[in-house]
Amino acid sequence: MDFGLKNKSVLVLASSQGIGSGAAQAFAQEGARVMLFGRNETKLAQVRDRLVEETQATVEFTAGDITKAGDLANAIARTQNNLGPIYALFNNTGGPPPGGFDAFDDAAWQSAYELTLLSYIRAIRGVLPHMRAAGGGRIVSVASSSTKASLDNLILSNVFRTGLLGLTKSLSAELGRDGILINLLSPGKIATERVDTTDGKKAAQLNITKEALQEQTKRQIPLGRYGEVEEIGRVAAFLCSPANTYTSGQNIVVDGGLGKSY
Repeated sequence: MDFGLKNKSVLVLASSQGIGSGAAQAFAQEGARVMLFGRNETKLAQVRDRLVEETQATVEFTAGDITKAGDLANAIARTQNNLGPIYALFNNTGGPPPGGFDAFDDAAWQSAYELTLLSYIRAIRGVLPHMRAAGGGRIVSVASSSTKASLDNLILSNVFRTGLLGLTKSLSAELGRDGILINLLSPGKIATERVDTTDGKKAAQLNITKEALQEQTKRQIPLGRYGEVEEIGRVAAFLCSPANTYTSGQNIVVDGGLGKSY
């Protein structure tokens, strides 16, 4: 199926590795013009070079910090100026640190808010004028399966990822008249560096090896394995494409069947 993304301009946040790079790969494979964004310029260049070699798509990058309004504004401006009218925004960021309620002071809560929620708000605010001028667009924000059921020892993520639900549902009502569709993408256990790190910390608390913990987790997943970033990318490519004509305001969970909630 052709998603209709060929030559569409897409901004992919936190795309130097993990889910962001998987999404960027899917967009490039569909022929989109992709702007990568992240803090590590070396990793961004490596992803850019690999995607250009594999797909022959137009791929550029902008280095910056997602928690800094000026860096986000610069990425949006460079995408618009270098790649054409922004058609899709893929909101993505690394998660806040793990821990329970007693582990965090005001500064930690403020930092998690700016990383996990305010950064997305700023990015959406920045792209909306361009999408409205172009007659429409697509926005997908990455959250977590914690939007369906809270995850142990991840209180900061549980709180602010859930806030994205309200943001997405509210904006779907406000932006529909502009031809802008917005959805939430909530991954479960995906084979990323962050998941590997959190697994290691949880395993240490349980006094077992990380490998033993991961085997236990896989047995709970109906598909019997962790997901791959490319699998998240393919869902993102559809939701961010003209092929998606009627899905908006939804929380799409991609977890291999792990979650038990409706």
